[in-house]
Amino acid sequence: MLGLYIHVPFCAQKCNYCDFNSYKIEEKNQKTDYLISIRKEMELYKEEFKNKEFTSVFLGGGTPSILTPEELTTLMENIYSNFNIGKDAEITMECNPGTLDKAKLKAIKSLGINRLSMGLQVTQDHHLKYIGRIHTYEQFEKNYKDAIEVGINNINVDLMYSLPNQSFDEWKETLNKIINLNPSHISAYSLILEEGTKFYDMYLNKEFELNDEEVDINIYNYTIDTLYKNGYHQYEISNYAKEGYECKHNIVYWKCDNYLGLGPGASGYINNYRYSNICDIKGYNKCLEYDKRPIEEKNILSKKDEMEEFIFMGLRMNKGINLDEFYKRFNIDFKHRYNNILDKLKNLNLIIEQNNNIILTQRGREISNTVFVEFID
Repeated sequence: MLGLYIHVPFCAQKCNYCDFNSYKIEEKNQKTDYLISIRKEMELYKEEFKNKEFTSVFLGGGTPSILTPEELTTLMENIYSNFNIGKDAEITMECNPGTLDKAKLKAIKSLGINRLSMGLQVTQDHHLKYIGRIHTYEQFEKNYKDAIEVGINNINVDLMYSLPNQSFDEWKETLNKIINLNPSHISAYSLILEEGTKFYDMYLNKEFELNDEEVDINIYNYTIDTLYKNGYHQYEISNYAKEGYECKHNIVYWKCDNYLGLGPGASGYINNYRYSNICDIKGYNKCLEYDKRPIEEKNILSKKDEMEEFIFMGLRMNKGINLDEFYKRFNIDFKHRYNNILDKLKNLNLIIEQNNNIILTQRGREISNTVFVEFID
């Protein structure tokens, strides 16, 4: 599989928990300049990828839905003219409620975008305001129903638990409200405080407390059980889907397949090297004025690096690591290489071997980072 990621860095407002490369539009021509630059960047990769077919496209951000229908048309036409997008490709666009209306949703559908990822996080309006969202739950629900009405039926809803001052009952209410809408996919994450975010500073100033680990685990287990009872199977630590609606693009990441990342701050993984682009939008634009790829950092991964990344990412998925696939990729017997670690983790009931796969147990998923660290040499 081969993925294409396009980063759109603009937002109507920066959320209090967000550490992504995104910022509020400050200048009139920022979107226009970005569209010129992203086209130039595509053109710089066109020849290299002319004989390759992309199986997935993901417009992420930031807030891609902040673009007007005309701007989205320009972006998508440039994607189609520079790259070979498979006829059955999954094409996802991240959307924020409050930046959508039915006309824009019709335009999105007409452009071949066949999957939406809608950022909601929580259903209570006082929590939405506290975390810095620009919309109400009512706006989200209207946008969601409008998307269904125009014919976009593959929709992910992003949710977040363990928010400041959020009770367990409020999380249950959020989860069950969304289940009642019957989206094809739900992503449910625990809040992680990242340095440089507003929430990080608020926490240091003791403006709120975080849940302890046991409460977090109880919420996580409730989420898994409730979604399972309602027809959603967990296929990755934080992701749940109706049958056949797993996110193909994210699976590209988790299986360590190749993907091309374009846009300010985007990262990519091609063969055995990983790169990241210049984050600053002005620096990104300036580089492309000189027809240079706007790469800020590029690392050739060693075999050890690739193996560790393959393990970390593979164990995130419920299917785990396939032993034959590991041998085919690295010419190393996984069980022989990690024999002592496997014995230790099995004895702790953190992993099991099943159908020639190494997978995390439920307890292993709850403390997955502890498991991943064991494989670092």
